[in-house]
Amino acid sequence: MVVSPSPTPELLVEHSDYILTITLNRPDRLNAISGPMLSALSKTLQEANIDRDVRCVILTGAGRGFCAGLDLKDQMSGGGDGSLQPGRGGYQLFDLHNSPPIVINRMDKPMICALNGAAAGYGMDLALGCDIRIASEHAKMGAVFAKRGVLPESGGCWYLPRLLGWARAAEVAFLGDVLDAQRSLELGLVNKVVPHDQLMTEARAWATKIANNAPLSVQATKRMMRLGMEETFEAAVDHIYLQLLPLFQSEDFKEGLAAFAERREPVFKGR
Repeated sequence: MVVSPSPTPELLVEHSDYILTITLNRPDRLNAISGPMLSALSKTLQEANIDRDVRCVILTGAGRGFCAGLDLKDQMSGGGDGSLQPGRGGYQLFDLHNSPPIVINRMDKPMICALNGAAAGYGMDLALGCDIRIASEHAKMGAVFAKRGVLPESGGCWYLPRLLGWARAAEVAFLGDVLDAQRSLELGLVNKVVPHDQLMTEARAWATKIANNAPLSVQATKRMMRLGMEETFEAAVDHIYLQLLPLFQSEDFKEGLAAFAERREPVFKGR
């Protein structure tokens, strides 16, 4: 196990059955991201990405909100990491090398967002960065950037057109509306909406199915999907072939073939 315990109670980390569950834990502030949470989340995700005992990550929030965004009030008062204090320079808030949105985008391990409540600003961008979003019936997407004089700075401008197409992305970004769970489902921002008390059960069921598949295969597939978004078809085919060769040599490939021939469920080891 590579993932270390969280250094702050504002971020809860639980690991079982190859699934790592990360919970944003500032329910009194609707899980607005503080400085300690930023660094802890990045560190935990980076460790999860190289931990062979982690095959899927669930990201969720405590209480009635998923994440209200960056806690700018905390940052300005000096209660966070100080990156917005006068004289420090605003760009220091967005460490482009280790910030959670960048780390999430680089993840080979699949990520499920269990959207338990409102996601706004930075929180919405975190949710969009996950591969799959399962929403509680109480969930909301607060795409209100244009009403705050800013823009989706942490991935939203990149994700929205790719997830929704240009026209739908423009609708979401330019109107600045709060989207409830059903509207988010209609637009394609979330994969499924479930009753609130079934959210974590459903998210874990999806994560378990993913974790039961060959992890090297899942991770290679995600890597090629991510890179393929920026490649020509021919380049993608060449890169996929290079990823396929080591998979043919893996123990899991042999196990998959044996399980198919023997008509049983495979047991993959990630080797």
